[in-house]
Amino acid sequence: MLKENKNVSQVEGEGFRRWFMDDFFDLIVWYNNEGGEIVGFQLCYDKTGNERALTWRKSGSTDHMRVDAGETPFQAKMTPVLVADGIFDSGLVLEKFLAASEPVGRDERDLVAGVLKDYSP
Repeated sequence: MLKENKNVSQVEGEGFRRWFMDDFFDLIVWYNNEGGEIVGFQLCYDKTGNERALTWRKSGSTDHMRVDAGETPFQAKMTPVLVADGIFDSGLVLEKFLAASEPVGRDERDLVAGVLKDYSP
């Protein structure tokens, strides 16, 4: 079940963000200001397996990427980065998200679910 991280750093000039997490998902939602309009979100999933991220922006773009954790054997861990990845099982991700997203606000939950239903790489 997703829980909200109440200790999220806010960066001046970047709007307001909320972060929900559990063992499978991270959901970061961006707003134009605190209590304002949703302007984007990033849903990271399968965090302990082959982590991927779906990023939606109100401006009209949606990207699905794999998270390269920056781990190379026998080297220092690098900063994680997003890399191209077209594999997206929307049915599975949507099912798991709906089961885990009760604590997330209705507007946020409906938006994410809608994007998951409609997105095709």
